[in-house]
Amino acid sequence: MSQTLEVHPRNPEPRLIRQAVECLLKGGVIVYPTDSTYALACHMGDKDALERIRRIRQLSDKHNLTLMCADLSAISTYAKVSNTAYRLLKAYTPGPYTFILDATAEVPRRLMHPKRKTIGLRIPDHPVSQAILAELGEPVMSTSLILPGHDQPLSEIYEIEELLGRQVDLIIESGACGIEPSTVIDLVSGVPEVLRVGLGDPSPFQ
Repeated sequence: MSQTLEVHPRNPEPRLIRQAVECLLKGGVIVYPTDSTYALACHMGDKDALERIRRIRQLSDKHNLTLMCADLSAISTYAKVSNTAYRLLKAYTPGPYTFILDATAEVPRRLMHPKRKTIGLRIPDHPVSQAILAELGEPVMSTSLILPGHDQPLSEIYEIEELLGRQVDLIIESGACGIEPSTVIDLVSGVPEVLRVGLGDPSPFQ
């Protein structure tokens, strides 16, 4: 069974954040809060943990995976960012947006879209996810907690524990999270294209 940690949503306890990061470094899969929904995460270099997440979500290899980053400097390490894209990223991050960009060689191939060689990148506006990223010192591989057969992400901890308690290693309970995933914006062509409308206002990109 997974362990559940109660972490303060605005002032996350450093000891508990270190515990979450240790779990990631040991190959664990965690449930954690973001500014849009609860999400699944693992260390981006851990192939086995990534496959566990794919099984939980029943994702194909054509699903754009997301690197959750602490800031813009991290994004520029893992994605090719044009001047236009950079201005948009600077204006709308941190926030509930995922941006699809061409991946750099720093991104493990298994995280890229197999044909397009793209990666989703996101900077969350949530103290707990930011604390995890700061303590880890690198992005995590992340995906919204939308299970097969469900229209919306799981938002209640009791339901997350019931459905995923034997499939993940750690659940971070940090108060209410929403049920709208991030808005997804494709910036690969240079012209923004809204791929999914979620919590983030899509109008600046249309």
